[in-house]
Amino acid sequence: MNNTSQQRRHIDAILSYSGRQALGKHYSPHELIGRSWQRCLNEYGLDPSQPRPARIVTHQILREHQDSVDEFLNVARAGVEQLYTQIAGLGYVLLLSDYRGITVQFLGSKNDDERLHRAGLYLGADWSEQYAGTCAVGTCIQEQQALTCHRVDHFDSSHIGLTCTAAPIKDPSGQLLAVLDISALDSSRTPDSQNFALHLTQLYARLIEDAYFLRRYRHSLIFKCDQSRELVQVNGQCLFALNEDGEVLAANTAGRSLLSQCHIIDLPTVSLPTLLECQWRDIVSINYESKDGIRAFRLSGTQQTLFGMLIEPATNVPYQPQLSQILATQEESVFQLDGLSADDPAMRKTISLAKRLRHRDMNLLILGDTGTGKEVLAQAIHDSSHRAQKPYIAVNCAAIPESLIESELFGYAPGTFTGGRAKGAKGLIQQASGGTLFLDEIGDMPLHLQTRLLRVLAEGQVMPLGALQAVDVDVRVLAATHCNLAQLIKEGRFREDLFYRLNGATLNLPTLKARADKPYLIQMLLKKINPVVRLRADAMSALLAHEWPGNIRQLVNTLTFADAICETDEISIQHLPEEFFIHQNGLVEPFIPLHPITTTYVNCQESSTDDSEQQFLLNLLRQQRWNISAVAKQLGVSRPTIYRRMTKHQIVQPKNR
Repeated sequence: MNNTSQQRRHIDAILSYSGRQALGKHYSPHELIGRSWQRCLNEYGLDPSQPRPARIVTHQILREHQDSVDEFLNVARAGVEQLYTQIAGLGYVLLLSDYRGITVQFLGSKNDDERLHRAGLYLGADWSEQYAGTCAVGTCIQEQQALTCHRVDHFDSSHIGLTCTAAPIKDPSGQLLAVLDISALDSSRTPDSQNFALHLTQLYARLIEDAYFLRRYRHSLIFKCDQSRELVQVNGQCLFALNEDGEVLAANTAGRSLLSQCHIIDLPTVSLPTLLECQWRDIVSINYESKDGIRAFRLSGTQQTLFGMLIEPATNVPYQPQLSQILATQEESVFQLDGLSADDPAMRKTISLAKRLRHRDMNLLILGDTGTGKEVLAQAIHDSSHRAQKPYIAVNCAAIPESLIESELFGYAPGTFTGGRAKGAKGLIQQASGGTLFLDEIGDMPLHLQTRLLRVLAEGQVMPLGALQAVDVDVRVLAATHCNLAQLIKEGRFREDLFYRLNGATLNLPTLKARADKPYLIQMLLKKINPVVRLRADAMSALLAHEWPGNIRQLVNTLTFADAICETDEISIQHLPEEFFIHQNGLVEPFIPLHPITTTYVNCQESSTDDSEQQFLLNLLRQQRWNISAVAKQLGVSRPTIYRRMTKHQIVQPKNR
């Protein structure tokens, strides 16, 4: 088909589209392109049958447009030139237009100078949609989003040989500042061929936009954040310019998108510390107290963790003394508590509160899911308090039988029980006098004992069973539970007055899954289990990706298991428990035994039931005198696989063999 026929067909297609008639498969425009065609026909009065020549503005007008964005062009130049070096060999040219569609910077091959000028791919070209019709630059300006205008997407039939990809660049207030475009005179007929061009243009548009943002706010504090700790320094997505009080003065496009998630539109009405659920000092002190210059934060109202860094002004600013004063108030170092976390926003808040309250003789309530480390926190609070030299008594209210818990807690007088101690016994509350009593799983305490505990807390006295006189006690109670105490109170299963006696303050522990410092926890716990062994990268990746329903307790068991079956000083993914081998389709790593009759390898899922597999494995272990390595070698599997199957079939290795 010659060029004239193609143009005629294109004109007919646009006119048909305006009447909503059926189009051929080559003329089914994207909704975004369709809206542009409608604007060209209905708002601008453009006629597709009357192609317009390229409009190149005069040198004087071009200079006026360039002068209006002079500071921006100085910043953008490096990014524009770098992008062009990557696309020039593919036949593309590069245009940078202002927000009105006038090309204020252009890079292209001199060999195609005449064709480019004729097509409007030139310095000073007007690519506004009102003049040029549907095109990448003009439609990007109207739609405020990145797009590709490929061949027949163009309104003007003289442009149907072009492919153009454009992305918007916005100023710090969110207003359109410029459009970055890469175009080619000749291209593949398939729109998919431009997918990479679209991604590349968007990437460089963001780099240029962020560079201009940093230039504009070079005299302000800049908070840079990302969802990845490893990438935030080189590729931080969100930028926020801050004033001396932590209010957000401006944000880049990604930052404004983040704010919109929290339903924040107007600036500078938002405080960054409020948005990140932290103190202003937590942000200001990043460069002075964080080893890698990065700190984790939690986005308000979400479970999203953001890793942030602070870019300080190169020169002194008027509010520098104020920031210095904030930094001077450094939080006290308490090694017993500091060692519980590295950099997690929820733990930072909990540990900071625990430091302030550790010397106070007030009862504390520790809340968290099972296995999150409630008792570890309670022990650390006691060890760092002025009661550290006094007893620390831990009681699991769910583990003691209900028939014994009363005597265990309150003690009993001589002769109270048949078979009891002749001199009676001190209860755990009395044993903890002067120190700390930790009541774990307080939500499981029987209701009638809650009444007695309330009296102890209110009066500072305990009445042993069978005794005629109360005993004075000085005890601080740290209570913990994974239960919803508010719900238990509503159901009448927990006393409201006891709740307020215990809840002098609440300390919340996050789940392991939600913690931002999992690498630290994994390494710290492994060092306690075995200081010599180390984790290989595949094992660490698997541990970080796990859901951890059992939290830190499950992590300890996992590392202990891996250390037990690891024959060297390096733990790999093969040493982890079986649940780490469950694939997305729910299938577990198959155990491949040697068939006892044919002596060939077959899949156990096809050849035997669980019972026969159990007996077969047991026979092999006995034949090899319980040498796990020998059995694994014979079957062609790893030792951890043998251990996992032994656990599955409840096969226990004899102690004396």
